[in-house]
Amino acid sequence: MPLIQISQTPGLTVDQKRAAIEAVTKAYAEATGKNPQAVWVTITDIPREQWGVGGKPLG
Repeated sequence: MPLIQISQTPGLTVDQKRAAIEAVTKAYAEATGKNPQAVWVTITDIPREQWGVGGKPLG
C-alpha cells in the first residue's frame, strides 16, 4: 500500500483537495502500475507560522 503525504499551508477548498487527491492517485498509479484503489493520499494543512524557508519563518 503506497502512502503519499502532502504537507501544505492552509487555503485549498475541500473540492480542490479532492481534485488533488484524485490527480496524485492517478499519476502515481499510471507511473508505477499500481492499482489506484491501493494508493493512499493524505493532505495535512500546516499553519504558515510553522513553516520556514531559507532560515526564515513564513508566518
